[in-house]
Amino acid sequence: MSGRLDSGITTRTHEWPGGKRCVAVLTVDFDGDCREVGRKETPLGKNSHGRYSAKCGVPRYLDLCDELGIKATYFVPGYDAEKHPDLVREIIARGHEIAAHGYVHEGWDPGEQEPALLKKSHDILTPLMGKPPRGWRSPGGSKTEVTMRTLIDLGYVYDSSEKDYDLPFTAHGPADRENKLITLPNNVSSLDDYPFYRVSYTPPSEVLAHWKEEWEAIRAENGFFDLTVHPRVGYGSGSPARVGIIRDLVKHMQDSGDVTFVTLEELADWCIARRDAFARDWEQENIGGTHG
Repeated sequence: MSGRLDSGITTRTHEWPGGKRCVAVLTVDFDGDCREVGRKETPLGKNSHGRYSAKCGVPRYLDLCDELGIKATYFVPGYDAEKHPDLVREIIARGHEIAAHGYVHEGWDPGEQEPALLKKSHDILTPLMGKPPRGWRSPGGSKTEVTMRTLIDLGYVYDSSEKDYDLPFTAHGPADRENKLITLPNNVSSLDDYPFYRVSYTPPSEVLAHWKEEWEAIRAENGFFDLTVHPRVGYGSGSPARVGIIRDLVKHMQDSGDVTFVTLEELADWCIARRDAFARDWEQENIGGTHG
């Protein structure tokens, strides 16, 4: 379904789960000390930010979600799952989704090692979850046709790595695979805590004001709101004040009466059941290679 704004811009609107005007997802990128280990840094002292995730950040988000009555998607690197299996099990026991996010949060192109790394993390998460993970987000933004082929072979149903669209869309898959993947884009510029706390060092109160503005704009377009937070300390959102603004934001959104909070897995299944409504004309876009 489409319409036009007064500016003449064509917009696309969709029905969303729960019959609400908008759909929203809280995605928590675990990102423990796997980042430092992957970069061959000793995760102590100035490099100890990631250890905060399992100790304080993730437990705070679990309690917050219980308080607000929402379910979140936790992207967990394989290394962090190995180190904190009981916490992964608790995330699942409290009704949340676990999705894959690299092994040591590879912030580089893993090249020919990528299929093995994807399978390694997949095999770590599967027994902890009691079922295979169904979603993946690139830990560093890198993605190729090999990535897509491997994800399809492992049975994934969605990828949350692309940045070039506001709504879910059918993924651009390799020609030699039957492609059923849905892309659930994540906005790492304005709906991710990293640039605010690591780059501009913005106070939480100002971040909250910005995210409320983003929400109201997305609400006006009947859209998809995907907020990404990191439960680390330092550049992340694991500390009390930074978790506190997530509470204020979600309550603000809930008070509107216009939003349903779901996990990315639930949203992917919703979109797959209505695949034609989320189709994207890749031939017309003429994108070289396969990037999502």
